[in-house]
Amino acid sequence: MRRITVVNRSQDIVTCRAELASAKGAGFEYYTVLPNDTETLELPSFRAGLVLAPQSLAEKAALLDEREVAAPDGFTIRVPLSFGALWKAVPVAEECPWLVYRVKVTKRHHQLLIIPRRDTNSFLSQIPDSVPLSCVTLPGTHDTMAFYGWPISQCQSFDTPLATQLASGIRVLDIRLAVIKDRLIAYHGLYPQRMPFQEILTIIHAFLTANKTKHETVVMSIKQEDFRTVSGMLFSKLVHDEIINGPGGRDMWFLDNRIPLLGEVRGKIIMFSRFGGDGEGWDDGREGIGIHPTAWPDSERRGFTWDCKNTVVRTHDWYNIPSFLSIPEKTQLSTQILLPPAADPPTPSLAITFFSAASSLAFPPIVARGFGWPKFGLGVEGVNARVARWLMSMLCEADAAGALQEPRIRGWTLADFYADPEPALVPLLVECNFRGRVHGEEGW
Repeated sequence: MRRITVVNRSQDIVTCRAELASAKGAGFEYYTVLPNDTETLELPSFRAGLVLAPQSLAEKAALLDEREVAAPDGFTIRVPLSFGALWKAVPVAEECPWLVYRVKVTKRHHQLLIIPRRDTNSFLSQIPDSVPLSCVTLPGTHDTMAFYGWPISQCQSFDTPLATQLASGIRVLDIRLAVIKDRLIAYHGLYPQRMPFQEILTIIHAFLTANKTKHETVVMSIKQEDFRTVSGMLFSKLVHDEIINGPGGRDMWFLDNRIPLLGEVRGKIIMFSRFGGDGEGWDDGREGIGIHPTAWPDSERRGFTWDCKNTVVRTHDWYNIPSFLSIPEKTQLSTQILLPPAADPPTPSLAITFFSAASSLAFPPIVARGFGWPKFGLGVEGVNARVARWLMSMLCEADAAGALQEPRIRGWTLADFYADPEPALVPLLVECNFRGRVHGEEGW
């Protein structure tokens, strides 16, 4: 026999109908899984049919003759994990209200994680205005516009241009720029990424002013790539001028040097300035150039902290890993920072973590995606798949009595090739916003 533990993280009562084949013929067995509860099913094989249905539909299904193949309007799950695979996103119909993932616990025991299908295009609209941005989990992309220069400079896939990233739930953008003929264009290292800064702003403006997404917000980190040949003062002036004269003008931006409440920044871009020095040329100087880190040590393995008014910002940006052999350690360090600080200090904290890394023995595609055939147990699993698996394990974690825990995972995350190897990372990060809420702290 095989075991599947159904972990229901949705708000629905889910009824599972399992096919039980035997020498006497086919039969069915029903299991009801309450919201935020689990149920373990004994199956003759992982290939046995499993139909999931909301309670109202399942009640009708219980009246059906056992010879029926599936409950009406139920959703059939019949996808065994690939040999050696540690997890897999289960294909479900578009009308299914859930996303479903299968996770291997042992060879004979798998978990089936069910989470709500949330609209990643506008998920922040479900969060109250009073929630600080330090208490929100925001998926992001490292080197957001780096589509060229494979395998060294490319960090994002051609299949995920900026508009697609925003619709997919990406809310932290890492924009690297250089000055070309007195205008700013996207750059990564020594490789031009072709898109002018004004075009980037136009795409974001269209997203933040559309009727469905006007309640969203976007954090934009801006960094100078040509600092060796162009003065920081000229770069800062060009950023200022292009913002003021760009789509939406000054009103499109939140430029205070503090962590805002969500209600303050809906429909706006939050400046995160990794340039600009003391803010010369900006209104209010350093206090008017957005969130402005006081320090950013280069590739600090254990991370670092800095202060932003009344918030301690805990940052992990260890990118220069020795080789692909460091992928497990990179994953562990970049995920643990998303958990609450052990000392639980009275000062609010914000975690910012980069899942990305690169070195001469581990180019960005290898670190993010892995290589070989990890789903078949052959090769190396990349950071993205490992982070997704960590998130699933946190959502499936139960105490000694079997009660599901409420993980509190918060922070701004930045990834390379975020939709690979499967588009699971962003939906799992979005779901974290609705778990582990602290009454009175997050405004819920």
